[in-house]
This record gives sequence, structure tokens and C-alpha cells, in this order.
Amino acid sequence: MSTPTTPQPGRPIGGRIVTVTPNPSLDRTIELAGELQRGAVQRATRSTAEPGGKGVNVSRVVVASGGDTVAVLPGDELDPVLVGLATRGIPTAALPIGAALRSNVTVTEPTGTTTKLNEPGPSLAGRLDDLADLVATTAGPTPTGPAARWVVLAGSLPPGLPDDALAVLVRAVRQRHGDDVRIAVDSSGVPFTALLQSGERIDLVKPNAEELAEVVGGDPEQYEQDPERAAAAAARLRERGVDTVLLTLGSAGAVLVDGTGSWTAAAPRITARSTVGAGDSSLAGYLLAEVAGATPERRLAQAVATGAAAAGLPGSDVPALDATDPDAIVVHRLGPPASPVGPPPTPPGASAPTPVGETVPVPHGA
Repeated sequence: MSTPTTPQPGRPIGGRIVTVTPNPSLDRTIELAGELQRGAVQRATRSTAEPGGKGVNVSRVVVASGGDTVAVLPGDELDPVLVGLATRGIPTAALPIGAALRSNVTVTEPTGTTTKLNEPGPSLAGRLDDLADLVATTAGPTPTGPAARWVVLAGSLPPGLPDDALAVLVRAVRQRHGDDVRIAVDSSGVPFTALLQSGERIDLVKPNAEELAEVVGGDPEQYEQDPERAAAAAARLRERGVDTVLLTLGSAGAVLVDGTGSWTAAAPRITARSTVGAGDSSLAGYLLAEVAGATPERRLAQAVATGAAAAGLPGSDVPALDATDPDAIVVHRLGPPASPVGPPPTPPGASAPTPVGETVPVPHGA
């Protein structure tokens, strides 16, 4: 088990973000000059190799933006993924497994169309308790600072871990730290469904339209076309122990639903080069805005701006926050969430909620 790298001096004050990537990878991205043709030999115009995985990508954005993070993942010290993270200054806490991590291949076309080929990854059979202990320990106080602000559980599960692994990891953090550490989840399929069925409380989930439809039903295309329908569907997750839902909708932007209301923000027009890591970058932008004390509207604006910036970069490159423009993102309030977990009453003397359908100004730096 490696020791987390000490955060660099001079980073801005803010909560530490611990990411957990159970199935990390070496992401190889190949850019083509034309359309991908099955059965043909084609030459690449550019190729890159980056340490990847959803949680890893979140940590990469945090480090690029000057934030404080530790990436928790399985892997041995000399694995190319761990070496790549060390080279890029990403602090890690690794669980040795004695096996090589997987490689994923992404092929991108000039139109922005992306084709992904993902390996299954090495088995972690019998190692869930070790991983849970590592996550809970890494999220705790350090000699120089308090416990983490966020633990982010992200990506697929490798072979050998049970379907309820996410619930086990959440439970380990809650048992060690209670509600002092917030938990975000970006996963899908059976593990995500099992987590929702476990009854564990989750502070934030970040599905896309397809992942939301897997859980609550409905048509993903309609969610992308109709923000109000998307918000109503996202609010149904609040009935299952989720406090906040950040629903990313690709080129259609994103929707945010929490206990005080729901908002939508359209994505800016960009020339998409690669969608690899765009959703992960959106999540990182949201979390960095949250640890800075931003309002829900500003968090959504930053999430959309960061995701758009990532989509405009080649391969699996990720943006820093200072390369994004959240002030250009228009946030529109949709109304209170359609959930039994309703918004709290307005305290005496506080401003009343923004009327449904009204455009919300996003203050600079809010």
C-alpha cells in the first residue's frame, strides 16, 4: 500500500477530494483523419497514452486546477498507470495486486464521434475489505489537515468484486467518518442499482441520460431534449437516498436537482475533438466549485463549462478551471424537485426562491 503524496504547498484553500477508481486503466487514444472503417487499415494522425478511469480523470482536473486530491486505486508501484500518475504529479494511495492494470483504446474521428474498446481489468477477488479500509483511511485527517471534503466513487467494477461493492465502500466511509465526509458516485449498471437499493445515503450522483434511464426508466433522448422531464426523472433518485443529482446531457448541457430546487444549463457551442473524460471533468468542475463555497447555480455553470472544455481537447486531455468560462453559461431555474424530499422552508428574512422558469444570474466567483 503506497503512502499518499503530500499535497503541494501553495494550493488554494479548499476541501480535499479523494477519488476511488476500482478499475483504472491506461487510456490509449487514437485520432483518425477520417471516419473509422471496419476491416480497413487506417493511419492515425495522433496517439496518446494517459492514466485513466473516471476517478483518475477527476483527480487530474483537480491537480491541473491547483486543488487537493488523492487518487485511490489498485495497482503496483511500477505499473504504467501508477508511473504515469506520479509523473503528472497526481497523489495516489494504491492497493498492490500483483497484476497489470488494463488498457483501454479510444478511437476518435474528426466529427467528434468516439469509439471505445475497454478491457475487463485484473481480478480483485477477495480484496474488497482491503480496498474499503484504504479508502476510509485515505479519507481521514492527515498530519497537516482535516478529513477529506469528498470521496468520489467512480467507474466500473473489476472482475472479482461483488455487485454490492459500492455499498460496502460507502458504508466503510460512513462508519469511519459519519457525515463529515461527503460521498459522490459516478457509476452505472448493476453496481449502481445495488447501491441505490442498499439504503446507504449518497450526497451526489452524476449519471448521464442513458444511466438515468437504466434506473428510473424513460427515454434518454427525451431527457436530452426536455430539461424539465430530465429534472423530474432525476428527482426520483432523491427517493432512494440521494441528496443531489448532477445529470450530464452531453452537448445538451446538464441538469442539477437538490433539496432546494432544480436548474438546467445549456452547453456552449464548441468544436468537439474527443468526449473522453468530459463527464468526469464536469463532475470535477462541480466539486471544485462546491469546495470553494459556490451556489448550486455556480456549481452547475462550472460543471458545464469544464465538461465543454474537456470535449474541445484532443484525446483524454483534461482542462484546468482557469481554462474554462463558467460566466458564459446561462443557468435556468426549473423549480422545486418533484420528490418527497422537498425543499426546506425559507428562513425568516431570507430571500424567497427564484420563480419557476426564471433565468438565474450566476454571480462572478459565487
